[in-house]
Amino acid sequence: MFKNRKDAGEKLAKALEKYRTENPVILAIPRGGVEVGLQVAAKLDADFSLIIARKLPFPDNPEAGFGAIAENGSTFILENAYYWLSEETIEQIKQEQTAEIERRVKALRGGNPIPELTGRTVILIDDGIAMGSTMRAAIELCKNRKAGKIVVAVPVAGREIAEELQKKVDELVVIETPAYFRAVAQAYEKWYDVSDEEVLDLLRENIRKKELKDQDFHA
Repeated sequence: MFKNRKDAGEKLAKALEKYRTENPVILAIPRGGVEVGLQVAAKLDADFSLIIARKLPFPDNPEAGFGAIAENGSTFILENAYYWLSEETIEQIKQEQTAEIERRVKALRGGNPIPELTGRTVILIDDGIAMGSTMRAAIELCKNRKAGKIVVAVPVAGREIAEELQKKVDELVVIETPAYFRAVAQAYEKWYDVSDEEVLDLLRENIRKKELKDQDFHA
């Protein structure tokens, strides 16, 4: 469906063109959502930042999660989580992920706060949605920050989760909803886990492009 995250971002940008006039802020969930989000921000000439949210993983199966937490503490937890895990275990996992969120805010966003969202159109971006936990936590953060309009935009998502998320935001934009969807990776020809260093490289490259654009503008 997509060659890579850059290709996915370009296709997503076309689907979001109508938001250009709303002066949106693009918030990408690292690490996989960063390259996708940067493509969208460049095409819409929009503000860009990172929103840090982390899955709450099961202790014995870290790939699966029972919820997620965002950087302001906004939390989404599956209803059944308290049957599966003790309150103490849940609290401990939340603390571990909060520490990782703090690390990422420092490492990837230079410790800077999230931009002011009050009254603004916010477009939340990831490279795809499987369970949707981190996206739900990010949505809660935007609601708490009084965003004017919340749009979730991803290249690929499962149909069921897409229907659920649609009820929680002003608009959901998904390019592909495969009938048999198990993992985000299946929608990409080239898929790999993105490192902190790659995210920082992408962000530095973005700043360099903006500086060159400004120089051309003032020339």
